[in-house]
Amino acid sequence: MPIKLDEIDLAMLESLAKDGRKSFRQISREIKVSAPTVKLHYERLLNIGLIKGVSLDLDLGKLETSASAKIGQIKHNVLKGHKLKFDRGLLVRIACDYCKGPVHDRPSILKVGNLERFFCCTSCKTLYNEKYHGRIESLSDR
Repeated sequence: MPIKLDEIDLAMLESLAKDGRKSFRQISREIKVSAPTVKLHYERLLNIGLIKGVSLDLDLGKLETSASAKIGQIKHNVLKGHKLKFDRGLLVRIACDYCKGPVHDRPSILKVGNLERFFCCTSCKTLYNEKYHGRIESLSDR
């Protein structure tokens, strides 16, 4: 199941679309939430792959909504260089970090350091954990 973007996510994305170099503090003042909340939401969007880099680089192919025409309009506006406006109801499709299949319902999440990995089922999470056990332990020790 795709992850639904909330009000804070949408406001933060709009703020970053205006200027991708803003600090978490600047964004927090603009959207009237705390800086740690902005950081938490930013890291979540980074972990699920919607934000792909330090500068705002959205993978619009991961967005979906009940009206596919809206996504087409967003992509058209991006290509034409128009101002981005994110509407409510946008969802982000995520893929399993082990089998690369779609994640339905609630993902099984593995937190490693400050990163989150998303899995379609507990079997994939367990297999991933077994495969990368050494790396996960070394990151957890930090």
